[in-house]
Amino acid sequence: MQLLDLTLETAAANLALDEALLNSFEQRSREPGAANRADGILRLWAPASTAVVVGRSSQVADEVDQAFCRQQNIPILRRTSGGASVLMGPGCLMYSLILDLDQHAELRVVSAAHRFVLGRIQTALRGLSLEVEISGVSDLTVADRKVSGNSLRVLRNTLLYHGALLHDFPLALIGKCLRTAPRQPDYRRGRSHDDFVANLHTDSDGLKSAIMLAFGAEESRSAWPAAATQQLVVEKYSSDHWNFCR
Repeated sequence: MQLLDLTLETAAANLALDEALLNSFEQRSREPGAANRADGILRLWAPASTAVVVGRSSQVADEVDQAFCRQQNIPILRRTSGGASVLMGPGCLMYSLILDLDQHAELRVVSAAHRFVLGRIQTALRGLSLEVEISGVSDLTVADRKVSGNSLRVLRNTLLYHGALLHDFPLALIGKCLRTAPRQPDYRRGRSHDDFVANLHTDSDGLKSAIMLAFGAEESRSAWPAAATQQLVVEKYSSDHWNFCR
């Protein structure tokens, strides 16, 4: 698997890059010689600024305190994958997997995709002496508190699976930016954000090495779809119609 260790300047650009990588990989799957393409891409990135990221079908008004975010100049953006709203920023390690479904046909089943990705991450983090469990549909927890939320999008031949690992995040900010989620996993048991989330007690370099090991990402990649990313930023991720109209 190829490793793309790349953080762009803005939250919008980073979300756009995930979608551009997904679309690019999907397009190549239809070209001659597609059977010989790379197994997949692991992208690692670390946001330099705070942003709310809502799920593809989320209702912003239901999930986000928009007044507080405006007051604090925290942008609200919509990702291309599903799930509920999250807060990301410094103190998060973000990862994005682009996987070829012709080579991983079993991952066309969503539950199998969750088990495959989260199982590998769980094993890797336990190698750092972190007692990580898989909880709910797509969460990772330590001592019953959420340390990672994850989501996916499936195209015909390609899977995007991405998420955040909290390691030094200002957790109190989550409850100020996000409302109580309208859909909650049973294990949350009605807990507030402050009582529900936690940081992993490790550093970002250790996390990066663990995630790279989990997916065998040994070949560095420098190429990325810059033009397609910028087009998505301009036409989609900078648009209120995309970010708010659901």
